[in-house]
Amino acid sequence: MTSTHAHEDPNSRGPAAALGLPSPDGFEGSPWTVAQHQAAVAAGAVEEAMCRALAEDRAEDDITTRWAVADGTRGHAHIVTRQAGVIAGTAIPAEVCRQLGHEVAVTEHVQDGDRVRAGQVLFTLDGSAREIISGERTALNFLQRMSGIATAAAAYAEAVAGLPVRILDTRKTAPGLRTLDKAAAAAGGMSNHRLDLAAMVLLKENHIAAAGGVTAAIAAVRECNTQGVAVEVEVASTAQALEALSAGVEWIMLDNMPLDDMRDIVTQRGPVGPRLEASGNITLEAVRAVAETGVDAVSVGAVTHSAPAFDLSLLMTPATPAGKVTRAGADGRPAQGL
Repeated sequence: MTSTHAHEDPNSRGPAAALGLPSPDGFEGSPWTVAQHQAAVAAGAVEEAMCRALAEDRAEDDITTRWAVADGTRGHAHIVTRQAGVIAGTAIPAEVCRQLGHEVAVTEHVQDGDRVRAGQVLFTLDGSAREIISGERTALNFLQRMSGIATAAAAYAEAVAGLPVRILDTRKTAPGLRTLDKAAAAAGGMSNHRLDLAAMVLLKENHIAAAGGVTAAIAAVRECNTQGVAVEVEVASTAQALEALSAGVEWIMLDNMPLDDMRDIVTQRGPVGPRLEASGNITLEAVRAVAETGVDAVSVGAVTHSAPAFDLSLLMTPATPAGKVTRAGADGRPAQGL
């Protein structure tokens, strides 16, 4: 069955669309996730990831901190930015402290998707100095990765501002961290695309080669697809694209195609028909030109597989040992970067 939806402007459908966040698309089997990224994080991904990371770091047996910092010492710390960008992963510090013993109160001054400036305080931590120090690296590792992804995603979303196109993420995520990586991408303004191999059908070049061609691969899928799952097919030439257009799939991925070829396929598709996704080594410098061909979406794997870590620090003021009173740090200035 050929899809006949019109290709609307995703930037004109309310606050969620204006932020580049996922929203319903009005046809069965849509691969664009309808839940907000916060819901994905709330599904236990943060708790599971922190548990694995703290176990890997053997945080419960931090001999340096246990031997150097007296039990009962109270600490006051801030997590601050060293660059401007977009923050993601704001649930991380509190979950790290919860798993380490519930002895640190974490105050969040930002939310996922917030834009921040260099030097801004993101979190305040008060409580056990041992707990703050032992959990520092785990918390920062995740915050730096997720905020780096969110900042890169925002740059791509901004590059195509005003155009009726979405920037999609991919499955090129860190093993075991896909939910968090995709949550970070959505926080920065991208749309989540195909969460896993069961979410939709995506016939790539190796499927097509093994099945005997585009038409044969689509026909084989159609025989088994009794649930109306959305089907996307990757094509590398105009001829393959026209073959896919005639087969009536919901999506066609234009892989590493010249701009002129993409424009031609958009024209031949017309105002209704399969959604067209451009993909393949698309850089920030090139993404707007790709979007201007008239495709409906552009997928970018680099946002999740190569985003630079966001520059953050945890800074602690001089601590108060158990049973003692000190005036050190009374001015509130951070004394050291841990």
